[in-house]
Amino acid sequence: MFLTLYVDDILLAGNKMEMIQTPKQSLSSIFEMKDIGDVRYILGVEITQNHSKKLLGLSQEAYISKILELL
Repeated sequence: MFLTLYVDDILLAGNKMEMIQTPKQSLSSIFEMKDIGDVRYILGVEITQNHSKKLLGLSQEAYISKILELL
């Protein structure tokens, strides 16, 4: 399992939902948290998921395009 934290954003990732639930419940008992569902975009990275094929894609295309527009 991975737990990534940036300021007030937490991303929990793992290959089994049960693995994610325990730390999520522990953190929820201490901190006020909202579950916003599957992640699609975080810190300039677009995340695509295909659960049936067990695939995860990461792209910074939008971020790169935004930077190039500034040049």
